[in-house]
Amino acid sequence: MAPIEQPSSDPSFSQQVQKLHRLTVYGRWLLVGFLWLTLAPLCLLELSAEIQLLQEYFTWASVRYGLLFHPFAAIGLGLCIGMTLAVLLWQSRNILFGMPTAEKQRLEKQVYRIQRKGSSHPLWKWVCK
Repeated sequence: MAPIEQPSSDPSFSQQVQKLHRLTVYGRWLLVGFLWLTLAPLCLLELSAEIQLLQEYFTWASVRYGLLFHPFAAIGLGLCIGMTLAVLLWQSRNILFGMPTAEKQRLEKQVYRIQRKGSSHPLWKWVCK
C-alpha cells in the first residue's frame, strides 16, 4: 500500500501531529511518574538506615558514603532524577524554542505510518480519530 502523502499545511494533519506530540509528552511524564512511584521507594527503603543517621548527623560525607555503599539505590535514584531532568529540559526546549525540525519530521513520519496502518495501529484512535 502506498503511503498517504498529505501536505504538512493540511490543518487536520497538523492537528494529528500535535496530538501525537501531546501523547509523547504524556507518555514521558507517565514514565517519570512510574519510576518515582515504584523505583524510588525501593531505593529509599534500602537507604533507610542511612536516612535515619542523616536525620541526626547530616554531613555531605555521610550522603556520599551512604550512596557509595548502596550502588543499586544510588543508580535507581540517579535514574529517577535523571529522567525527570531530561523530560523537563526536553519539554522546556520545545516550549521556549519550538520543536526542532528533525523531531517534527519524525512525528510526521509516525503519523503517516499510523494513517497507513489504520485502525489496527494502537495509537490510531488517539491520533487520527
